[in-house]
Amino acid sequence: MASQEIERLTAALARLPGLGPRSARRAVLWLIKRREGALVELVEALGAVRAALVECGTCGNVDTTDPCGICADPRRDARALCVVEEVADLWALDRARLFTGRYHVLGGRLSALDGVRPEDLTIDRLLARVAAGGIDEVLLAMNATLEGQTTAHYIAERLEGLPVRVTQLAHGLPVGGELDYLDEGTLAQAIRARRPLG
Repeated sequence: MASQEIERLTAALARLPGLGPRSARRAVLWLIKRREGALVELVEALGAVRAALVECGTCGNVDTTDPCGICADPRRDARALCVVEEVADLWALDRARLFTGRYHVLGGRLSALDGVRPEDLTIDRLLARVAAGGIDEVLLAMNATLEGQTTAHYIAERLEGLPVRVTQLAHGLPVGGELDYLDEGTLAQAIRARRPLG
């Protein structure tokens, strides 16, 4: 039986996404074996992040500076703004290095079932950013869920009348996907979004 402190560490790690109790125990054992190296580094890194963590006042990203590294980067195209539901979505898109503009994090998506209303998200801050000028395109990068698409349509309606082009991520067949393994929703979206060749 492990000590109360080790059990507490195991329980804390087990709450992380993708880690269950067994994986957490393995991670704790690995850290204990490397307590002078990896464990010390982990504790120091967690402490440093905890002390410096802030939410970007411009886009809603999480970083250790405000404005965040993306908003402060002069190489970013300030005329293009990508709207995402959560910080995880921002990080996923930015890792791909295909979008060179800036971002806006909504902090969720509209959901009648969960009681999430427009005023619960940062939609008003988004509209203020666009109304201030200097943005030519707003890319709505919502998840391909009913709530995500409802949120995208709501924002598109709110942006009507502002001098900005509103675009949306394409949905459909994944690269390398075989038709026989795809769900009906993905196939239906791919058929609706079909385009001419050449």
